[in-house]
Parts: sequence; C-alpha cells; structure tokens
Amino acid sequence: MKENTPETNHEQWTEIISSKSSWFDLRLDELWRYRDLVMLFVWRDFVAQYKQTVLGPLWHIIQPLLTTMMFWVVFTNIAQISTDGQPPLLFYMAGITIWGYFSRCLTNTSGTFINNAAIFGKVYFPRLTVPVSTVISGLIAFAIQLGVFLCFYAYYYFFGVGYTFAPNLWVLAIPLFLIVMGVLGLGLGIIISSMTTKYRDLALLVGFGVQLLMYATPVIYPLSAIKSEYWRFALGLNPVCPLIEGFRYAFFGTGTFELYQLWICIATTIVIFFIGLGMFHKVEKSFMDTV
Repeated sequence: MKENTPETNHEQWTEIISSKSSWFDLRLDELWRYRDLVMLFVWRDFVAQYKQTVLGPLWHIIQPLLTTMMFWVVFTNIAQISTDGQPPLLFYMAGITIWGYFSRCLTNTSGTFINNAAIFGKVYFPRLTVPVSTVISGLIAFAIQLGVFLCFYAYYYFFGVGYTFAPNLWVLAIPLFLIVMGVLGLGLGIIISSMTTKYRDLALLVGFGVQLLMYATPVIYPLSAIKSEYWRFALGLNPVCPLIEGFRYAFFGTGTFELYQLWICIATTIVIFFIGLGMFHKVEKSFMDTV
C-alpha cells in the first residue's frame, strides 16, 4: 500500500508552510490573505492601549495639547524661536501631529519580535501582519489629532487677527505625506526589530533615539530658522524633514519646502523599506532561538 505523505497527496493541502529561502522571498500575497487578522490586531492595539484607563482615547487629544502648550511656553516665549509668522499653537500642533504618527510607527514596530514572541511561537501566520497592523492603528490616533488641529486651524483662519494663511493644492498631497511617513516608520521599525533579537541594547535606545531625531527634525522650529546654508541642506536630507515642512506648507503657505527633498525622501523610504523587509523575513526563520 502506498504511503500517504504530503509529497504524494499534496493536492489535498490548502496551505503549505515552508521556510523562506532568501532575504527577498517576501510572499506579500500572504499579507493580503490574512487581512482579517491584520484588522483584528489593529483592534487589539487600540483597545489594549487604553484598557483600564479613565480617559481612554481622550489621551490622543490631551497629550498633543499639553505638549503644544509646553513648546509654546519654552520655545516661543523663552527661547523666542521663530514660527514663520504663524500662530505658535498651530505651528507646534502641526509638527506634533504628523511627527507623533511617525514616532508611534517606529517605536511600536521596533519591538515586534520581542513583544510578540509568545504568539509567534504557538501558531503560524505572516509575521509582517503585526507591524503592518501597528502602522494602521496609528492612523486612528493621527485622525483624532488631525481633527483637533483642523478645529484650531478653522478658528484662526476665520477669527485670527494678525495672521495670514495661504492654503494651497499641496493639501491634496497630505495622504502621500502620511503614506511615506508610515512606510518610513515601518521600514526603520522592522530593521530595529530584526536587530534587537540579538542586540537587546537597541530596544533601550529606541525611545532615546527618537527624541534625538526629533531635535534634528523641524518639529519645534522651521527649517528657515537655520541660517547656515550647509546645516539647512544637511537637515533637509533627513527624510522626515520634507514631510513635516510639506505638511505645514500645505496649510500655511510658508516654510522651506523643496520638491527635490521630497523625491529624495521617497527614494530613501523605498530603500529603507525593502532593506527592512529583507532583514525581517531573514530573521523570522530563527528568531525564536535567540529571543
């Protein structure tokens, strides 16, 4: 009697699980097939974040408002840093809104393997669903904060005295800025996550590194405040810089926003993303041995 094995009876299997043979054996089609699981993870992240809290999602409003007020007091009233002639409240809130999305994507995806080792060790599913769901769930917080920003923006636009806004067609590019920001955060996050399986020190450096990166990004100051052409060009190479400057330029019509910087940002993001994908899929085969 012929032995019934997966090799001889493979037509009956609906799913065949095998190890990935190379860095770029990505199998992104699996991610689409598991899209329902992605949305379950999105819901899990949103609910778990505010479980047993009194204010719940209101923290998405309270945190940026308190941060904005602190920046206003310290950097405008004390340090007297320029805000390109725009209301300090709106200037800082715009930067915090889009920067907060990037920092959440980077910070939360950087712990993918370590924070989900228990789940990964029990059942098979595409591991990339976890960081992708983190990036999507971050959009919920961004949408809430953007709504708050638009409320203040509308107030200043119609009732503000001494301020002139010049919104332009770049407003239509805001979804592009957001997609690039999310993909950049995802790419950097999965690179760090892949490396932290062996080098745990990186997990401790993520929060500190994100704070340092914020000061190298025009979140609390406009790029036009940099007087040195050399340093202005150097900071412009920061891939997050044109996204934040472009976000403000779309609403205010002021700022230093160069199209070539945006193209450099998009190219850099694509490279970082594919490097991250390669590292992620290479590490996921054996990370349980090191985590």
